[in-house]
Amino acid sequence: MSNTYQFKTTNIKGKQYVEVNQRVIAFRTLSEYKNFGLTTELLHLDEASCVVRATITDADGNVVAQGMAQEDKSSSRINQTSYVENCETSAVGRALGFLGIGIETSIATADEVDMAIKKQDNGEPVDKKDLFKKAVDYIKDGSNKPDRNKRLTAIQDKYSGVFTPEQVGKLEKLV
Repeated sequence: MSNTYQFKTTNIKGKQYVEVNQRVIAFRTLSEYKNFGLTTELLHLDEASCVVRATITDADGNVVAQGMAQEDKSSSRINQTSYVENCETSAVGRALGFLGIGIETSIATADEVDMAIKKQDNGEPVDKKDLFKKAVDYIKDGSNKPDRNKRLTAIQDKYSGVFTPEQVGKLEKLV
């Protein structure tokens, strides 16, 4: 970024995550994003869940980033009344992350990580395909080989026996 913005972060299990509001403030105040647009679209909504896509356009109206999110109404106490709003916020945070705002440590926002941990702690079933994708993203977010090695080790320690040998091989190749 040509202008600097000091992001406030939230510590979750020893790692700093940028909150969505911080990404929005940077997007709305940094001059390099002047006249950029941000829209959201509700792709799916029913009594149990929703899916939202956020789209960021440059000053000429060209799409420069998108982010998607999905929320289940039953996944948390706050989602019982606000799952659509939380979904929209997550989609915006991801789109801004893909634009490059507030991604020094991860594309995932503090809100997304916190929700994933709560789901896991509540004993909700883990979608193995989604977990593998998140593991790939987590390793790729590592800035150098030693950092990627640490991330791979953490994944192997936490999810021993969850991934197939082929998936483990693919994760190892990312390092």
